[in-house]
Amino acid sequence: MKKLKAIWELMRLEHGVMIALAILIGSLIALKGEGLPPFDKFILTFFTALFLEASTFALNDYCDLEIDKKNKREDRPLVRGDLSPNSALYLFFIFFPLGIICSYLVNLSCLIIALITALLAILYDIKMKKIKLLGNFYIAYVMAIPFIFGGAAVIAKDTIFFEIDPSIYIVALIAFLAGSGREIMKDVMDFEGDKEKGVKSFPKYIGSRGSNILAAFFYIIAIVLSFLPFLMARFDLYYLNNYYLAIVFITDTMLLSTAIHLIIKKKPHLKLYRKFTLIAIFIGLLAFLIPVLIKFVSGG
Repeated sequence: MKKLKAIWELMRLEHGVMIALAILIGSLIALKGEGLPPFDKFILTFFTALFLEASTFALNDYCDLEIDKKNKREDRPLVRGDLSPNSALYLFFIFFPLGIICSYLVNLSCLIIALITALLAILYDIKMKKIKLLGNFYIAYVMAIPFIFGGAAVIAKDTIFFEIDPSIYIVALIAFLAGSGREIMKDVMDFEGDKEKGVKSFPKYIGSRGSNILAAFFYIIAIVLSFLPFLMARFDLYYLNNYYLAIVFITDTMLLSTAIHLIIKKKPHLKLYRKFTLIAIFIGLLAFLIPVLIKFVSGG
């Protein structure tokens, strides 16, 4: 039981489940309430997310072992000695190809997305996390790409070039922008520790206040984008949809209040606002999902 608990902690399997949920939401939005994803594709996308997430987290802990020991990260099973470093490598080499195979079995588009994402994950584990200027946007990418992957999973044609509902790109872009803002806020929180380690982050180059303003800028762009589905006819399911507007207004209010505080306060409560913006992002997902579910339940 102890070994299984350590493996779960190493691979952060709860993150894989969350990513799989985002993929499912992307599929549902792409289908526009006209059905559910085929069961086989749902299972394959679930295991793609689970295997790739699990393998890259195992590689992450393997690469960070010495740093984690210095930082006394007792929450990491490799540091505690519950698993050997070689075990983490074995798990990576087992689950990484399994994730790629699962994506191949979905369709060609999903295979390409999975390959790009997986290679970026390896690059992040090995190099990018030391350069937070790049690493921030990788984390934001990881928050955004599951929605596009989910949309690609239910396309009819097996092709490199695919067309999915433009709403998918909007929700992915909003997730990317909000994710970027949250990561920059975290950089400000970690600045003193990062400075000692020589980490290249936004606060190092533009200061903590400039970084907070940059994070606010990302939130404001996300807010502006959220109105496009309501105002533009090409987003047919969300066009002049009051359910969408009412829910997304809550998200926008939360993001805007965070942006204002980041701009006007010299020392905003960043830990609180990171939690606040995470809730805002979740509510924003509901804004895209609920109109789909209403259409599905009502039969179109």
